[in-house]
Amino acid sequence: MEEQSKGLWANIRAKRARGEKPARKGSDAYNKAVAAAKKINAMNEVTLCETCALALLEDIRDSKFELNEAEYQGRTVQLGKPMRGDIKKFKVYVKNPEGNVVKVNFGQKGMKIKKNNPERRRSFRARHNCDNPGPRHKPRYWSCRQVVKVKESLPILSVLSYTSGV
Repeated sequence: MEEQSKGLWANIRAKRARGEKPARKGSDAYNKAVAAAKKINAMNEVTLCETCALALLEDIRDSKFELNEAEYQGRTVQLGKPMRGDIKKFKVYVKNPEGNVVKVNFGQKGMKIKKNNPERRRSFRARHNCDNPGPRHKPRYWSCRQVVKVKESLPILSVLSYTSGV
């Protein structure tokens, strides 16, 4: 294999120092760079020893690492990421305490959240008891998460109170 280079960012900084412009999409330099990157990615294969692989699987089983994908009704879904819903306004796939993947539908279609208005946000959080939203597999948790917590503003002190007899 060829000698190791200093890295991508070192090359970019060196080109900028020489006054060269970056490669444009579709140019020969760009196509060569893409081909070289694909070649490097194809060569990089990670191999784990058997004990490392078993330790990693044990950590995943003990929920030390959270997996982002799971299977729900025969298809792979992303866990914990709210998206536009089909039945309600939003949906999210999560695991319930039993370990099953469930789809949580929340929000009313056609209604706007209006979370930019502090009074409405405060009212929503009080109405839904968002200080204690409950478990992740319930709609209230995700509804409260959509509405950002309001930070109470500090009382504005008069500028005159800071001046000392001027």
